[in-house]
Amino acid sequence: MTKPTIGFIGLGLMGGNMAECLQNNGFDLVVMGRNKDAVAATVARGATEVSTPKALAEASDIVMLCVTTSDVVESLIYGDDGILAGIKSRAVVIDFGTSIPASTRKIGADLASKGAGMIDAPLGRTPAHAKDGLLNIMAAGDKDTFEKVKPVLDVQGENIFYLGALGAGHVTKLINNFMGMTTAVTMSQAFAVAERAGLEKQQLFDIMSAGPSNSPFMQFCKNYAVDGVSDLGFSINNANKDLSYFLKMAEDMGTRAEIAEGTANNLQAAADAGMGDGNVPEIFDYFVKL
Repeated sequence: MTKPTIGFIGLGLMGGNMAECLQNNGFDLVVMGRNKDAVAATVARGATEVSTPKALAEASDIVMLCVTTSDVVESLIYGDDGILAGIKSRAVVIDFGTSIPASTRKIGADLASKGAGMIDAPLGRTPAHAKDGLLNIMAAGDKDTFEKVKPVLDVQGENIFYLGALGAGHVTKLINNFMGMTTAVTMSQAFAVAERAGLEKQQLFDIMSAGPSNSPFMQFCKNYAVDGVSDLGFSINNANKDLSYFLKMAEDMGTRAEIAEGTANNLQAAADAGMGDGNVPEIFDYFVKL
């Protein structure tokens, strides 16, 4: 069978490596983006560059988005010369970012009115996994649409999880990030309290990691608080955005998530203190200064 032509928008660290993986597996890409070096790299490997989301959609069987926020996704879909204006019947849009589920469902309905489908498919793991096709992909949407694009997702991911109706992937990712970021913030504050109390932080880690509190997040937090190594690779600004989306999701469900509110307040305070570009365990420095 002829492989689908893929339009890809969002050639950052993750998206750029995903695009390279697709090209290494023989897919033709149509691309656009603000990162001119990344666009040039995909073009050098055979991709075609276009100037508008509409033109990209007109040339693509599958449109992949790997961008930062729901606002950016909506601007690409609904903006002047947007994807919705150019989408082909039976084409599929895949949103790999972390978006607000209500926004995803609205976009899906509007694409359906044009005869196109949508899958939300947020990602787990790192850009290095993306380059090798070893991502974790949390996919949701109409089952037939999912099955249609699954052969492509199998190229990009080692573990493909089908989660049901459109939006369920983003719900799952937001829950996952709420748990992970709350754990990292809590452990970072624990190390800061230990420093304030005059405890040996390495010894505290040895004790905590010998019990059920041990986790990769504890290791990341220890690496920074004890060893000064910042290696989580996820910024305070990104975590802050994801927690704000989690809280918006809870509000849309008619409830509150008070623990998430606490995590969000700490992340926002660290961002306001000018630390937003640092990795999440660096919030330890903010707690130390309190």
